[in-house]
Amino acid sequence: MADLRINLGGIQAPNPFWLASAPPTNTGYQVERAFEAGWGGAVWKTLGDPIINVTSRFAGLKYNGQTVGFNNIELITDRPLEVNLKEMKEVKKKFPNHALIASLMMEPNREKWHELVKAVEDIGVDGLELNFGCPHGMAERGMGAAVGQQPELVQQQTEWVKEVAQTPVIIKLTPNITDIRYTARAAKQGGADAISMINTINSLMGVDIDTWNPIPHVDGKGAHGGYCGPAVKPIALNMVAECARDPQVNLPISGIGGISNWRDVVEFMLMGSSGIQVCTAAMLYGFRIVEDMIEGLSNYLDERGIESVMDIVGKSVPRYSEWGNLNLNYKVVARIDEQSCINCNRCHIACEDTSHQCIDIVQMENGREKLVVREEDCVGCNLCSIVCPIEDCITMVEVASEQPPLTWREHTALMNSAQ
Repeated sequence: MADLRINLGGIQAPNPFWLASAPPTNTGYQVERAFEAGWGGAVWKTLGDPIINVTSRFAGLKYNGQTVGFNNIELITDRPLEVNLKEMKEVKKKFPNHALIASLMMEPNREKWHELVKAVEDIGVDGLELNFGCPHGMAERGMGAAVGQQPELVQQQTEWVKEVAQTPVIIKLTPNITDIRYTARAAKQGGADAISMINTINSLMGVDIDTWNPIPHVDGKGAHGGYCGPAVKPIALNMVAECARDPQVNLPISGIGGISNWRDVVEFMLMGSSGIQVCTAAMLYGFRIVEDMIEGLSNYLDERGIESVMDIVGKSVPRYSEWGNLNLNYKVVARIDEQSCINCNRCHIACEDTSHQCIDIVQMENGREKLVVREEDCVGCNLCSIVCPIEDCITMVEVASEQPPLTWREHTALMNSAQ
């Protein structure tokens, strides 16, 4: 069996599966249950000056009966610091080989940051995660995303923590920013040992059209919340990849955002994550989902003869580039398998109405119809294969090109030289 142990910025864990700082890591009871189920690490629900939470707090976006998006207006811990520290110490004593990370949030005050860091490290945590990403509630108080959206504040407060921290420091970044690389670079300049991303995205889940109340609402009023779940995975994966390929960042990454199964884990690790964090999937299905994640990842590595999960970290990063570096002469076309086609005509409708009108409905001698792609007109957009309800009925096939690879930059240079 492949070795699933990871090292993320100096933090050791028996596997890459960590619970993110959120409701699932609110108490020692929960974290112990998670570790017993197989999770390799947990980031404790954010500590700081205790606050008062509201009800109701969550909302879900469903598609075909499945929750694909999740919204919350919950804040950091509403329990006293001493209670959390006592439980964290007990958990670490019972599970010395599991990664226990303290998520921290504090007002922009150097001395208060120092006090909080020292208090947390005294009970034996393996690392710190500074929450510079919370988009609601705390941001309105000058913390969370209010810090994470300003690179100079990220660097400053990272430096304050690193002045006293004895354990690795992870900076949790907000996606609510034009370019996450700037705050990632600021974390690096401040001395961070790693970064984690993404925190939740600003969102309003919906409005009840009968009562006109926002969803969720608190006594008839709503507020923007944090969006997460499977729907945010492409956004998170892009931000991870952008930081992973940026030489000015060059930090280990803890990937977060819509991770629901072992395949998602492999994707995040291939795109540069040394480990991952999960929240929504655990909230929807419970801690035991990690069993399938561990089994799936182990089988994936074993089938490929990969000895350590760390060997796949970043392997796809060199393949992720700017649009201007893509090969303009590469071509794929759609092919329809007549045997599996059910003649629903969704591909024809999609292509005819919204794409390039290259799928014809042809009458056969037996009176039946079949769908045929005019390959000379097909631009390889993939739309037909996406809308097709039958798996592998429509495949995109590479067409050999007589032209050598040509990027947009090379094309532009040729055009300029010809003028």
